[in-house]
Amino acid sequence: MLVPIEWLKDYTDINVDTKEFCDRMIMSGSNLETCEYFCEEMENVVVGKIEKIEKHPDADKLVICQINVGKDDLLQIVTGAPNVFEGAYVPVALDGSRIPGPLHGQEKQDGGTVIKKGKLRGVESAGMLCSAGELGFEDKVVPIAHKDGIWILEEEYPLGQDFAEALGLRQAVVDFEITPNRPDCLSMVGMAREAAATFGERLNYPDTACQEETEKKAADFIQVEIREPELCRRYAARIVTDVKIGQSPWWLQKRLMYAGMRPINNIVDITNFVMLEFGQPIHAFDIRQIADSKIIVERAAEGEKFTTLDNTERTLTDDMLLIKDGKRGVAIAGVMGGLNSEIEADTTTILVESANFNGDSVRATSKKLGLRTEASSRFEKGIDPNLCQAAADRVCRLIEILGCGKVATGTVDVYPKEFEAKPIDVRVDRVNKVLGIELPASEMIRIFESLEMKVEGDGPILKVTPPTVRQDMISEVDFIEEVARMYGYDNLPVTLPKGNQESGKSRERALMDLARDTLCALGLNEVQTYSFVSPKGVDQVRIDEDSWERAFVKILNPLGEENSVMRTILTPNMLEVMGRNYSRKIENVKAFEIGNTFMANLMDPEQLPDEMTGLCIGLYGEGTTFFTLKGILTELLKILGIRDITFVSESEYGVYHPGRCARIRVGEEELGIMGEVYPDVAEEFGIGTRAYVCELFFDAIIRHANVEKHYEPLPKYPSTSRDIALLVDEDVQVGDIEKVIREKGRPILESVKLFDVYRGKQVAEGKKSAAFALTYRDKNKTLTDEEVAKVHESVLEALKNEVNATLREM
Repeated sequence: MLVPIEWLKDYTDINVDTKEFCDRMIMSGSNLETCEYFCEEMENVVVGKIEKIEKHPDADKLVICQINVGKDDLLQIVTGAPNVFEGAYVPVALDGSRIPGPLHGQEKQDGGTVIKKGKLRGVESAGMLCSAGELGFEDKVVPIAHKDGIWILEEEYPLGQDFAEALGLRQAVVDFEITPNRPDCLSMVGMAREAAATFGERLNYPDTACQEETEKKAADFIQVEIREPELCRRYAARIVTDVKIGQSPWWLQKRLMYAGMRPINNIVDITNFVMLEFGQPIHAFDIRQIADSKIIVERAAEGEKFTTLDNTERTLTDDMLLIKDGKRGVAIAGVMGGLNSEIEADTTTILVESANFNGDSVRATSKKLGLRTEASSRFEKGIDPNLCQAAADRVCRLIEILGCGKVATGTVDVYPKEFEAKPIDVRVDRVNKVLGIELPASEMIRIFESLEMKVEGDGPILKVTPPTVRQDMISEVDFIEEVARMYGYDNLPVTLPKGNQESGKSRERALMDLARDTLCALGLNEVQTYSFVSPKGVDQVRIDEDSWERAFVKILNPLGEENSVMRTILTPNMLEVMGRNYSRKIENVKAFEIGNTFMANLMDPEQLPDEMTGLCIGLYGEGTTFFTLKGILTELLKILGIRDITFVSESEYGVYHPGRCARIRVGEEELGIMGEVYPDVAEEFGIGTRAYVCELFFDAIIRHANVEKHYEPLPKYPSTSRDIALLVDEDVQVGDIEKVIREKGRPILESVKLFDVYRGKQVAEGKKSAAFALTYRDKNKTLTDEEVAKVHESVLEALKNEVNATLREM
């Protein structure tokens, strides 16, 4: 919500500078986005009058203007503006002046643009005539009358006067972020109410007292019928005759421009002004186009065609609310009016609509039509129906003030069920206990009344009734919040939360933190990526069409295709991170992410999706191999108390190189998969080197983790070791060999470690040598050579029988 400070002062006195105003408003709960000071960079731009215009001798589109800037001599300025004419008052940037906006075709520069005199096609030009855009105003707010040319002033000003000073352009505009629960603040009166309460000032409401200069009654012109009272809570209609369409005065145009809206004409500008002032959208119809002098509020017919003011034909559905006359639709309720009832230059009588529509209905209609407007954005948050009459009266009063119409007597006001605010009991001691302060009831009453709340009683319980615009005030805690922010968040004491529950981490959180600490200690950096991803990510990593990784949870209202689903795996995100780093010449990357993944319930789509936790690790760089990643995983799982893991070769998973991929298991349960990224996949993500990735199911890791520490005394009896070098076929996995050794070495085998794998001249082709160190120990006695030899021989025999292993001759 853009709030020009100059406009805000129409409703309450603010006797502080802009910085203090912003600081105090923040501390009273208003979230401030920015504060912009307009035209600060403008220097030496003055009001001038075009006295004479001549054609340029060497350019068809240029003219030579003689400009009076209040000095003895006229200035000669060459311009290509199509809308200049003799006698026009215009902004003139003199030689050496500075303007806030960019010149045509150029980008805006910090500190503004300096204007110098020069020549255009051989003719001297002593300055420049300025458009509104060149003076710092965005194109969307430039008045439509001169949006394509020089800024032509509607009134006369002293020649040579500073242009910004003459038009009051130097002012501050504060942009407040309005939360969805405070639609009352989407208005100047709403923000003035906040400011008045913050600074202890009085709130002055706009003048709504119409003179009603004609004896004709509104009911003589129009009848209103609401057929859908649950979707339209109120419809107020006023009539204005003898309408004269024209330009709005500068004070009104300026208010709209600084609030972010383009001035169009007096009637449209007044309706927009009142919408910004009260937060109540207003629409005006040409009464000539209202058939049978009727307004009927009902649902549209399924498939009904309707052309809106933007000249777009739209197809409606039967759940959309339509404003109709006696024969056809004339406006989509709460969204946009129809082209068939638009006010035109010869319009003489208008119907002023001030209605209240159901927010959910307006939101659904706006979304289906892909049409969001200032009106719909307000209605969908919820508007007080009691604003309708005041807003309609304010429009009529402004029309009278500007002299562009006469107001018919009375209002056709259909209000089936009046909306009233409910009183809430507020306990004084409860307020103080929650906030940790000792505030007397009298001070609470003062705070509530400053926010226009009615208070009954002055004892331990206050009965407080909020104004109907405050539809967010529904329980005692809401009133406690009002006391807190008006007392000042910066004045509240700092206290620790009280409770009898011991704080601590859950087992899952503790294991997650341990995993993070371990991976960071191993030299990895943690990354965080978005959960919203593109469905094309699984295509890039060559996931099969029927794989569970494609069971996406789709976003109902995505920002774009690139983030339209929830991720099922972390690998595509990790590869994007690695590719981005590789493109920026980062030579070594070791990264991990612990994050949530989501999978739709394929058995019952109506059920909530499954949410799981995943762990992904990605590596590339000089010296990084498959075994680098395996070592990191082994150490991580060891720290988490998972020791009996096995790596099973995998050749069918498209992400990885078929000869350099393994699934990680504990018993029969799979913990995840790891391997070297397939070259085509790496290239897809812009990684020009070998890359290694693993993805683990962290929920499975949590189930198997055991970080309990148990004391074991030092062994009393000595151990003995045997080294063996085995010749096996090339396709025999070391893990299978270790498994046989462990099974046959029981119960005295203490450990088995691989210390060498050899392929070379001494080993036949198709074979490899794997050397292991076996340690034997009995906890209850000293082993004899015969006992060790017996177990060792059984190990060697089992290796021969099960994996065709033979002892290598040294």
